[in-house]
Amino acid sequence: MISDRKKLILETLIKEYLKTATPVSSGILVDKYKLDISPATVRNEMMELEEEAFIYQPHTSAGRIPTEAAYNLILNGLNKDKKKKELKDTELKLLDQLFKNDESSYKQTAKAIAELSGAAVFWAFHKNDLYYTGLANLFAQPEFKEVNMVCDVSNIIDRMEEIIDEIFEDLELGGQTLIGSKNPFGNFLSTVLVKYKNNNQTGIFGILGPMRMNYSRNLSLVEFIKQKFE
Repeated sequence: MISDRKKLILETLIKEYLKTATPVSSGILVDKYKLDISPATVRNEMMELEEEAFIYQPHTSAGRIPTEAAYNLILNGLNKDKKKKELKDTELKLLDQLFKNDESSYKQTAKAIAELSGAAVFWAFHKNDLYYTGLANLFAQPEFKEVNMVCDVSNIIDRMEEIIDEIFEDLELGGQTLIGSKNPFGNFLSTVLVKYKNNNQTGIFGILGPMRMNYSRNLSLVEFIKQKFE
């Protein structure tokens, strides 16, 4: 558990990092977000957050970025706040229009969700029947611009079918979020997914992106799919 003030600072830091993909300084938090906290207090709280392993400082920057523990902490709050609406009515209407109970419309829905999430989407209609889209979204992420990261992401894509086959039976039914070290696709990625049953067929739908993803929005997108099979 952390204090409400630290949680506010951490949530604000993550919000800024989601937008910019660059390390966040205490000055940016105070100036841009008009926090009702003194700059000195923000600096001190960020030092403690770093000691508690919720943020860390890349060696090339004075700012800080969130750790896997930070995303998990925020995710726990999102899971408790079921009422938060992250999708516009127009977005939901579009998905409703696309979604029909056949594989062709599933693929169109997946393409739309890839666009709405800015991430990659995979859909295992059942074991050994995999569709994925939005891979360009992954390579467009600032985290994956470096050559070694491009290779890492490419390797994951090459192994996607194999990985899904490995986890297919072990995943529990329902929605789940696999961040970093808990993510079978790689500890530098996160996945928001749902496993469902449909006419005696079991499928898995998932959104795959960097740990720096909009979990709240992606949970809402996956919830849309989950509700369609309930």
